[in-house]
Amino acid sequence: MCLAMMITAVPAHSYNKQKNGNLTVSSNIHAPQYGVTLPPIGYVHFCARYKAECRNVGNSETQAELNNRSWAQLLEVNDFVNDKIAAVTDLDLYGTVERWDYPSTAGDCEDFVLMKKRYLEGLGFAPEALLITVVFDENGDGHAVLMVRTDGGDFILDNRRRAVLRWSETGYEFLKRQSQENPRIWVSMSTRYARDKNTIAGAN
Repeated sequence: MCLAMMITAVPAHSYNKQKNGNLTVSSNIHAPQYGVTLPPIGYVHFCARYKAECRNVGNSETQAELNNRSWAQLLEVNDFVNDKIAAVTDLDLYGTVERWDYPSTAGDCEDFVLMKKRYLEGLGFAPEALLITVVFDENGDGHAVLMVRTDGGDFILDNRRRAVLRWSETGYEFLKRQSQENPRIWVSMSTRYARDKNTIAGAN
């Protein structure tokens, strides 16, 4: 899907707090969804190889608690994986156009997402709060990021930037993501593509 070039000059984002210590609340802290759609074919093949990684954990209400500790963990995991993995295309790495897998030293955007998800689960984040998400980037190209659903909003871990941003701050057009109820079920995030399942980026 993508050859994601890391941008290291972006300063780390910090979440806003009100004087009473609560997170600043706005009307769009959580990204919308518009019904079930097709999963990316690369994810379907990934689940065929890693069945345990795609098991149904099933809680649509789960949100990670956003506090100083969890925020530091998000930043640390994002930086660590971005620095550890070299960005290359699936064609260069595997000799095929689309393959999702856990990277060792190199991978494309989906592989970065899978590794970040695994690390955050190891730190105690609930799997259903860590959602693989497909977007169109600023150039209209397909790209994958990790959405972390928290009680302070939906935040994006991205191999193209060191900053961890709210979903609404990324400049991306959000297309679809895993549902929280079942990781094998995906939901549309765009009314433009909610019914046209075959044209959603990453679907084939």
